[in-house]
Amino acid sequence: MIKRHLEHICFHDDFGRQMRFISGPRQVGKTTLARNFLEQKNARHLYFNWDLRQTRDKYIQDPYFFETDIYDFKASKGPAWICLDEIHKMPKWKNILKDYFDKFEKEARFVITGSARLDWFRRSGDELTGRYFTFRLHPLVLSELTGRPIPGIGPADPALVFIDKQISRSEYNQDLTDQLLDFSGFPEPLTKASTRFFKRWQTDMVDQVIREDIRDLTRIPEVENIAVMIQLLPSRVGAPLSLNAVREDMNVSYTAVRSALRAMRLTFVVFLVPPFSRNVARALKKESKCYFMDWTRCDDTAARFENYVAVELKSLLGLWNDSGIADFELTYVRTKDGRETDFLIVKNDQPWCLFEVKLRDGPVSGHHHRHAEALGGIPVVQLTHESKILKKTGSSVFRISASRFF
Repeated sequence: MIKRHLEHICFHDDFGRQMRFISGPRQVGKTTLARNFLEQKNARHLYFNWDLRQTRDKYIQDPYFFETDIYDFKASKGPAWICLDEIHKMPKWKNILKDYFDKFEKEARFVITGSARLDWFRRSGDELTGRYFTFRLHPLVLSELTGRPIPGIGPADPALVFIDKQISRSEYNQDLTDQLLDFSGFPEPLTKASTRFFKRWQTDMVDQVIREDIRDLTRIPEVENIAVMIQLLPSRVGAPLSLNAVREDMNVSYTAVRSALRAMRLTFVVFLVPPFSRNVARALKKESKCYFMDWTRCDDTAARFENYVAVELKSLLGLWNDSGIADFELTYVRTKDGRETDFLIVKNDQPWCLFEVKLRDGPVSGHHHRHAEALGGIPVVQLTHESKILKKTGSSVFRISASRFF
């Protein structure tokens, strides 16, 4: 069983009585995460899937159908953990949760799991204000496969402390890195590692997202635009995304392209990495870069590796944000002369660390040094797919194999 980093965060006692909302891409392991945790608490009987008619019938007969189980559990083991999976498919589900929380807040801790619809619907209305914390589960990353703990930092730690911790371990997990690159970070195709299974799984995943999530979440009349964009966007990974260029390729309106991209973001198909700018208005006018949660959609080897690194970094920052360490954001740097550094981690609105991605190791280009100096003398890490690379220039420029760093 692969242990997920999020388990150590979202179920922590520090978050007290609040409900834990766990969302994320389809088939990323949200239900497995919750059920495994309940198993550890000897509370497997307190998992309820609201997709099942049996659960919905129980609710109709008695809205508090699990009450006896909660009090029996609390009598011997403290507050009960109860998972309500896919409850957002019920009418007025937020009112149901508000009622449950207010009635059982001393006796139970609620875990709410679901797809993109949960993440979307929770943003509308305020019935649950102050009653929950949100967490997002990302695809599997290398440190979860190797059993490494969450890369830890303190609120005041500079990036060099983080880098030193990452390179202090000498192993290179190249085979696992290549398995991730070949089969994605989604648990089922990754663990099966079968090309035939993976191709079928990937096709069905697109159909499910379009048929079930996007149709439910949006009013896009032509959902086939989504399928077309999923085919077009991999060739644009790693470059600033021009929606006008996509519009021309698809021969549809700008509004249609923008709506399709928004739907893909809502359903966790893609995510955007914005340009860094101290001037917010200026940053909004610049084009973001677009990456897939499933980096294997990129056929180009270099683009796939960059996309993989983007997900690794986004997952890491998500864990740090959920832990309450600080406010982290993943951005990129591009100057007027077109010189770009692939990623910049921003901590509490301040530049923290630069990352450049290369398939093959080589000297760090001069413009990355200049970007680092202009941003306050922050470190530069060049990550490569090559194995057994660890080189340092000066005090803050590193060339490291991704199989060691992550």
